[in-house]
Amino acid sequence: MRLVYLALPLLLAGCAGFPFDNGPRAGAQATLALLETTDLHANVLSYDYYKLQADPALGLERTATLIKQARAEYPNNLLIDNGDALQGTALAEYQALVQPVACGDTLAIYKAMNQLKVDIAGIGNHEFNYGLAYLNQVTASHFDVDSVPADAPRCAGPDFPIVLANIYSARTKQPLFAPYRILTRAIVATGPEGKPLRATIKIGVIGFTPPGVLSWDKRWLEGKVYAEGVRETAQKYIPQMRAEGADLIVAVSHGGVDGAPYTPQMENANYYLAQVPGVDALLIGHEHLPFPDAASQRAGFNLPGVDKVKGTIYGVPAVMANLWGKHLGVIGLHLTYDGSHWVIDKSRTTVEARSTKQADGSYVAADPAIAALVANEHAATIRYVQTPVGTSDFRMTSYFADVGDISAIELVNQAQTAYVQDYVKANLPQYAALPVLSMASPFKTGAAGVADYTDVKSGAVALNNAADLYLYPNALHAVKLNGAQLKAWLEKSAERFNRIDPASSAPQELVNTGFAGFNFDMLTNADIRYQIDVTQPVGQRIAGLHYKGAPLSPTQEFLIATNNYRASGGGGFPGLDGSRTVIAAPDSSRDVLIAYIKKTGQLTRAHNGATRSWRFAPAAIKGPVVFHSAPNQLELARAAGLANVSQLKADDGGGKGFALYSIDLSK
Repeated sequence: MRLVYLALPLLLAGCAGFPFDNGPRAGAQATLALLETTDLHANVLSYDYYKLQADPALGLERTATLIKQARAEYPNNLLIDNGDALQGTALAEYQALVQPVACGDTLAIYKAMNQLKVDIAGIGNHEFNYGLAYLNQVTASHFDVDSVPADAPRCAGPDFPIVLANIYSARTKQPLFAPYRILTRAIVATGPEGKPLRATIKIGVIGFTPPGVLSWDKRWLEGKVYAEGVRETAQKYIPQMRAEGADLIVAVSHGGVDGAPYTPQMENANYYLAQVPGVDALLIGHEHLPFPDAASQRAGFNLPGVDKVKGTIYGVPAVMANLWGKHLGVIGLHLTYDGSHWVIDKSRTTVEARSTKQADGSYVAADPAIAALVANEHAATIRYVQTPVGTSDFRMTSYFADVGDISAIELVNQAQTAYVQDYVKANLPQYAALPVLSMASPFKTGAAGVADYTDVKSGAVALNNAADLYLYPNALHAVKLNGAQLKAWLEKSAERFNRIDPASSAPQELVNTGFAGFNFDMLTNADIRYQIDVTQPVGQRIAGLHYKGAPLSPTQEFLIATNNYRASGGGGFPGLDGSRTVIAAPDSSRDVLIAYIKKTGQLTRAHNGATRSWRFAPAAIKGPVVFHSAPNQLELARAAGLANVSQLKADDGGGKGFALYSIDLSK
């Protein structure tokens, strides 16, 4: 890690002509912009490796243009990444697992971030997906932990420091990364007489990641590192940062906003972090949303003390820049010098999440310098993902997964079920009598835009298609549950839907977009049948739950295949906290899927895409029940047997390219 005062340039090379103020006088003013990227997930380019086509809606090469514009507007600026930069595309997978990046080479995403002169970065939970040795290498670190050799060389990495305060080495009891850095910067200010001058400011930047990473990546982290809660970590380090002269404290917290009672294990703790004395600005992430967002119905954005219009949490300016480079977070801190400190004038401070999508529906131009940096890695990744593994006679999509199309779900469940059955036979004979079920969810349900759906065409099935079907590099886990616990799991999944009032004649939205599609777990097993009654309140929606034709006994035991994220508490499902895990497979869920496709060879709808375990409970609704998906895809609903779905409008009027569909729940 390079020393900040040597490695990071002054913000303003062009301010040398201004008088230098060794101690600005009371009344001096300046504006400092904090520019945030977050959840880039290795989307360097505007390209979808799963669809093998350009996608202008994503990519750091587009955000780069917003960064250039913001820097022109705010000469005093810091560019800060919030984390989850290293995982999420086939490019990332290629560099981590297929053709591992050499010690002397820099990751593609870091090449781009170096080009953009990122000032400092935090660490997200997905940075740990490939293990500590990999993270140590690519961040040019020297972790003192088990699994990283003491004589491991310091490799190529980012040109900027990385901060993370709440993950500690179990061996040394010290933070894995530097917990914070204090960046000294020259800025242009305006003196009390109205004349420009050059002043110095010290910005303390501290980083946090969700403590749940210890469970989500248990196979890599158990016994090697430990986590502390976000709030108590902030309370420990912020006074130190102030004592070391920080004028401002910026918290880079890879988490969202949750109003549940605080615990040290809290995943989205920023509601409480904002209340820690001394936090001047919050850069947040993880939830894959823009904030501020005046129209958001997200529960966390509508809590007391949260201003979703101005972008503050308990008065602290806070920004979240969505995901995949779709937005740039911009906090314009208006500062006044009170004679001893720089003080934020909150009445004049602004917060924005700026989109790469322009008012006319087009996207800002890409910065051509980024593509040139990673041309070789990009080409190699495309060659890799085109490797064929099987064939299919049907199209596997998630456009209508919310209303019953399991064409992109059943294959995953079949692969997971077969793996667990074989694993039990070979290694766990004590569980041989237990039936094996599998849960899977539609990872892509339009949350990131109209192109954000799984869509695997019939014909040859290649590696990129498997990655489209299983988006994340999870590990396969299996849990032991009884019928009552299985029902509770299904009840939680059914929170994907809003409660529908049968007496209402107004259009009612079926899907609760505040409940992520990747948490809509479902069974696809001929032995299990159940209904989801969306006219009932949360927790009372699963009806007619049968196993092998009879009502499911609450004491009937199963092994249920899932992934490490879910089995260890991801998504907050009742009873899933890691304690019921009986198989923590050494194989990734995607590798399990690929092996199953290779073994099966020819996929058919009859055998791999037609077994629905669930239906909506029949209900006569006075008005239309509506949902949104990509336009003009009704033939896919028909192919999946969904005769009760119709398209109302090819354009729902929301400006994002979605169509408006309806579902007749009486059928």
